Amino acid sequence: MPLALLALAVGAFGIGTTEFVIMGLLPEIAADYGVSIPTAGLLVTGYALGVVLGAPLLTVLGTKVSRKRMLMLLMGLFVVGNVLSAAAPSFGTMLAGRVVASLAHGAFFGIGSVVAAELVAPDKKAGAIATMFTGLTVANIVGVPLGTYIGQAVGWRITFVIVAALGLAGMAGIARLVPEQPRPEGARLRRELTAFRNPQVLLAMAMTVLGFGGVFAAITYIAPMMTQVAGYSDGAVTWLLVLFGVGMFLGNLLGGRFADRRLMPLLYTTLGGLALVLALFTLTAHNKVLAAITVVLVGALGFATVPPLQKRVLDQAHGAPTLASAVNIGAFNLGNALAAWLGGTVITAGFGYTAPNWVGALLAAAALVLAVWSAALERRTAKAPTAATAPSPTPVPVHH
Repeated sequence: MPLALLALAVGAFGIGTTEFVIMGLLPEIAADYGVSIPTAGLLVTGYALGVVLGAPLLTVLGTKVSRKRMLMLLMGLFVVGNVLSAAAPSFGTMLAGRVVASLAHGAFFGIGSVVAAELVAPDKKAGAIATMFTGLTVANIVGVPLGTYIGQAVGWRITFVIVAALGLAGMAGIARLVPEQPRPEGARLRRELTAFRNPQVLLAMAMTVLGFGGVFAAITYIAPMMTQVAGYSDGAVTWLLVLFGVGMFLGNLLGGRFADRRLMPLLYTTLGGLALVLALFTLTAHNKVLAAITVVLVGALGFATVPPLQKRVLDQAHGAPTLASAVNIGAFNLGNALAAWLGGTVITAGFGYTAPNWVGALLAAAALVLAVWSAALERRTAKAPTAATAPSPTPVPVHH
């Protein structure tokens, strides 16, 4: 794998840290600004929605410059957002900083996926994408717990200063290691939009929303579920999140390894397994050991869908992959926002802290149905030209 992928992974590490560390620091931030925990939760929702909006917007703007330069500009925007968050005098300014940082997220992973895939041979594309996403998964093992600990011990503002420094390191790595690729010929908005006429691209994005949404339905409420139902202490939640990160890391490796070989069978297995494990989570959440094992499995099965779904979009949007790739990253976050809202709704309705697991199981099952439908549609389309050309053996008149 090219060294340039390391630079992309460093950027992904910084982005992953800032996205997820907020969950562990909500009580401190809420207390500092004098707002409620649900109000502070807007920092999570605002970030997710910023990714959804920023992904297509900045990717369209990025068609006017080289991909390397755009990746560096996105890292610069990410640094500005985190510095603004660290220095924010009011909750409104903090929210604005989160949104600014989030605008870089979708376009970075979208453009980064295309760059990573172009750095390697065709049969190594999913592995290259997975290598970049390794930064995001390692962030959940190292960056998030460390950032949470520093934020609780020294002050949450220091955490965001450190994240901004990570962004600078990512920018320097991209400048040094990522080769200068010429701006793609014909990289125009109209051409990029043609990818969305392909129903397979839209189906892959819908799978992304529902499949990864299933993960977030459960994980967003892991703290109350583990403390109130499983009986863990508040301090143990950080280590449970580390286990979730380990699962994500393993799942990412699995997805990257097998997506280049058997993409659709991998999706059937991971989405079906995720639906089953999330359904069982309503039972295993009542036992400490089983709950911890389930957290790892949810992370592994959930993130094993990321490389294949991202590669599926790139494959189906051939010729105009950049915008579709970035929008698919936005789809992951749309799924996060939707699932977190649905999970909160069933808790508010009085179904208990394990109820979001059922929501997640249903979302993952719906994604599996779409995957089967997508494959059936693809088989039908592949047969269509054969059927069309079958009646052609009509005798050709021979002229003497």
